[in-house]
Amino acid sequence: MYYHRLIISYKGTSYFGWQELGINEQKPTVQASIQQVLNKICKHKSCSISTASRTDAGVHAQGQVVKITIPLAIESEKLLLGMNSLLPGDIRILQCQPCSAEFNPNRDSKSKEYHYYFCTDTIYNPVFNDTVTHTGSLDIELMRQASQLFIGEHDFYSFAKRDTKMDSTFRTVLSCEILKAPSSTFTNEIYYLKIVGKGFLRHMVRYIAGALFALGKNQLSLSTIGEALVNRKEEKISSRAKSRGLHLIQISY
Repeated sequence: MYYHRLIISYKGTSYFGWQELGINEQKPTVQASIQQVLNKICKHKSCSISTASRTDAGVHAQGQVVKITIPLAIESEKLLLGMNSLLPGDIRILQCQPCSAEFNPNRDSKSKEYHYYFCTDTIYNPVFNDTVTHTGSLDIELMRQASQLFIGEHDFYSFAKRDTKMDSTFRTVLSCEILKAPSSTFTNEIYYLKIVGKGFLRHMVRYIAGALFALGKNQLSLSTIGEALVNRKEEKISSRAKSRGLHLIQISY
């Protein structure tokens, strides 16, 4: 068998997340699209895909990392070109290089960086409908103060989807901040939550973004967010942010 490490970019709007949903589910996923291409290239011989992050429905990626195992000896450059020629236009292989059989894209990762993009303009530009969430006016400075609360090791039980298979809900956030996006021809009021961590619970970034948005609209207090990081809350302190604004930016090794 031959092993390749891929860096993949995709627009998640048309997909029900990264992971294949099972034999009885016909909904499109990013993994299934890539698997179909590999099956065609490998003439339906056994091949497999493992990934660093299982993004949810509607979530986008600029730097998803994947390991593929295939039975054919193909130069990485030719494999990249071949896959891109067969993939739909909203999925692209950015890099392809050989890797070891032992490489595990999730276990071997050191950190993952996500951005959550949001627009505070009064009137939302529909150009950004699939990739940026419209929030309206927010207290950005207060949100910047609150973002610092998430840095460090915390129990993020109150900021994640319940998962009985998860051994621990403690995670370490390395950095968390609100930044202004570079000026655009279309609008000047796009910001993003930049969060880097060693790993994330399911929907964790979206719940953090949702709490920050509620704070920015004076629907939540700083103390409530701080309390939720210390004492588990069975009832969420805010709704989770929509998936459309979330982007997996890069994974470091």
